Amino acid sequence: MSSDESASTDTAPFEGRERRRHPRAPADWPLQLALDDGPHTARVRDVSRAGVCFFLDREIPVMTLLGVELDLPVEGGTRTIRGNGAVVRCERIAELVDHYEVAVFLHDMLEDDRDAIDAFVNDAGGE
Repeated sequence: MSSDESASTDTAPFEGRERRRHPRAPADWPLQLALDDGPHTARVRDVSRAGVCFFLDREIPVMTLLGVELDLPVEGGTRTIRGNGAVVRCERIAELVDHYEVAVFLHDMLEDDRDAIDAFVNDAGGE
């Protein structure tokens, strides 16, 4: 076997592997964003203790730092979750639609808020 063949076989088990470390749950509620040009409202697609994916009517460049705030449904009402993160993915939903799916890694958030998101994901049967 050539070294090229060996290299491709060694990496084969990692191709297509799920990169997420934490389960996520689908969601559908508003999300407030704090960007350099002011506040924006988006629509959440899913959440996990490490991040949030949402829909927005504008593109946000990858690695943009932003603040997020959302009202997480909890037993007896809602809990306001706040954090700061970086855009790790931004993809146009369709060629003819000026809307984007944006994924944010939340690197700065209270541990109690992460735990509340975990509870939500677990109750929702997160994947």
